[in-house]
Amino acid sequence: ASIHSISRLSSCHLVFTCQRISLTSAAQLDPVQKLFLEKIREYSTKSQAYGGPVDAGPEYETAFSEELNKLQRLYGSGDLTEFPEFKFSEPELDESSSK
Repeated sequence: ASIHSISRLSSCHLVFTCQRISLTSAAQLDPVQKLFLEKIREYSTKSQAYGGPVDAGPEYETAFSEELNKLQRLYGSGDLTEFPEFKFSEPELDESSSK
């Protein structure tokens, strides 16, 4: 029984290793996927350097500030990055009407 278990484990390991190799080689052979990942990494690096959106012009900044002002007017001009605190009072129950 132990030889059979070892055989099953080694065949599972072989299948896993072959799948891993085929996925790795497929990623290396696909130029579109490789270019896509490079562009995502490049954008991530740029956005961290800018501290916000990359290549955002003055129109974007103006529209963003207008929308932010609208939200602050609608929601009480609080900090929009924090979840609001809700305060609920306990309801008063009338015991005579429940009977």
